[in-house]
Amino acid sequence: MSQTDKLTISEEVILTKIFLIRGQKVMIDRDLAELYGVETRTLNQAVRRNLRRFPEDFMFQLTVQEFENWKSQIVISNSERMSMRKAPLVFTEQGIAMLSSVLNSDQAISVNIQIIRIFTTMRTMLSSQKDLILALERIQNKQVDHEEKISLILRYIRKIQESKQAEIDFSERPRIGFKK
Repeated sequence: MSQTDKLTISEEVILTKIFLIRGQKVMIDRDLAELYGVETRTLNQAVRRNLRRFPEDFMFQLTVQEFENWKSQIVISNSERMSMRKAPLVFTEQGIAMLSSVLNSDQAISVNIQIIRIFTTMRTMLSSQKDLILALERIQNKQVDHEEKISLILRYIRKIQESKQAEIDFSERPRIGFKK
């Protein structure tokens, strides 16, 4: 069994640590630290020493409101005991990729590769779903168009029936005047 095999983490574990915040898929610093096998403060120190590598689209700190929403989503009851006194840093896919350059352990590199692959798989799945959604919208638009055409045909059929009924009524009306 190789060193890389020992460090493999299940996709499910990683997927449960990906959140949607500010419309972006992100991971929280403490979750990344746990996956990388380092303390959260060690990860954050490495990031702060290399802040130029982490622009705002790679990493940002949660606002107080975002932090409260996130805590309520994951049901943290005692944030003091879980060392969650301040809003955590969150990393986008690009920020996670950049972490491999500041955390240089075998576990960090191996886990980073897994995380990037999962993000790529998610992006591919979402892309294929977009194609499916567009196809369904086209079908729905065609259906609406067909419904309008069917409705128009039914109106014409009703008018034809009404005019035929009018002809029948006209021919069956009682005649007045000279009869043979």
